[in-house]
Amino acid sequence: MTATLKDRILEAIDPGEVIDLAKELVRIPSYTTEETPVARYLDDVFRREGLESRLQEVDPGRFQTIARLPGAGGGRSLMLNGHIDIDPIPGGWIRDPWTPTIEGDRLYGAGIYNMKGGVTAMVMAAVAARRARLPLRGDVLVACVVGELQGGVGTVHLLRSGVRADLGIVPEPYGTGNIVTKHTGVVEFAVHVIGRSAHISRMEHGVNAISKMTRVVHALEGLRFRGEPDPDLPGLPRLLVGSIMGGRGREWEIRGPNLVPDVCTIFVDVRFPESMTPQSVLEDVRRALDGAAAADPTLRYEIEFPMRPERRAMREVMPAMTMPPDHPLVQTLRANVRRIVGVDPRIGAILPRSYAGNDTAHLFNAGIPCCLYGPAGEHEETSADRWTPVSQIVDCTRVLAATLVDLAA
Repeated sequence: MTATLKDRILEAIDPGEVIDLAKELVRIPSYTTEETPVARYLDDVFRREGLESRLQEVDPGRFQTIARLPGAGGGRSLMLNGHIDIDPIPGGWIRDPWTPTIEGDRLYGAGIYNMKGGVTAMVMAAVAARRARLPLRGDVLVACVVGELQGGVGTVHLLRSGVRADLGIVPEPYGTGNIVTKHTGVVEFAVHVIGRSAHISRMEHGVNAISKMTRVVHALEGLRFRGEPDPDLPGLPRLLVGSIMGGRGREWEIRGPNLVPDVCTIFVDVRFPESMTPQSVLEDVRRALDGAAAADPTLRYEIEFPMRPERRAMREVMPAMTMPPDHPLVQTLRANVRRIVGVDPRIGAILPRSYAGNDTAHLFNAGIPCCLYGPAGEHEETSADRWTPVSQIVDCTRVLAATLVDLAA
């Protein structure tokens, strides 16, 4: 019976239609905090295909889409969860990032890498289930969420609103030959150094916040965190000072470089194993900065955590996560990868992919067993252009559809 249902759902997947949806998603810009146009587009797709769908407001005027294919009852519910916000477009693109381009097996376009290829796969898997009129017992939820790049604000909001499932799959761009069950924790914060402004003619009476920030960066880069190492994630913990702003005032006015800057701010990302917590990370940071301040009485600092929403950085912490590799969800997914993709997938912590945080952190923390499985994302060898294999988007759609049958039918 299950084999017959799988044949039905796989026959309902049209590869050309799958890639057409991926192209449409590329054409709609959806930077973090600007996801609503994509959410509305997907809401229309779901409604047109006969799924229940609603727009959920996460912040004022900012919406995400939650679709549902209801089951008759008595089965396990499955959530397919993917984020619709995309990374900033780096310099060095050769192709127009908003015009999807296929060259061989490569689909180029903004956000296709992270993670509109995966979003396409989960949407079309659910659409195929609806078209095949499968007799589902459990609900299938398709959560197209905002703000994963802010630490998962959309998934956190979804969970707080009471949306739940028995199982979850997140199709992040880790490759159709990999099932990732373990990943790092992530916390981000800002550090402000407060100086004292003065005109260049009296600069010796000022305190240069930018100069003082060098002491802070040096202290952070030499910081030794408490916590036991994880042999599966040997590169943890790791800290990156990723952005810096400096000037006059809290908004870093840069006009008038003849004035000593009185505020300098850095934005910091820390990846940590399960033996550490966000609280222990911040305690260790404060300890290091207190030491720097003790050596320089003119060094004043503040830590901003959580960061203000307008930063468009992480507002949520992503806990480190380990899902048992022998869980039935993982093994069911593995069997379908073997059948459809033709490889025995690697399972567990897969480097460097497991050094990235994602929304399984929040699902797992809420008691929902989950894992990561999605089409690979790559960048061009000679440019910044991002691409995803067309074949992997289609294969991932098929694997998710087959797994949906095993878990919800």
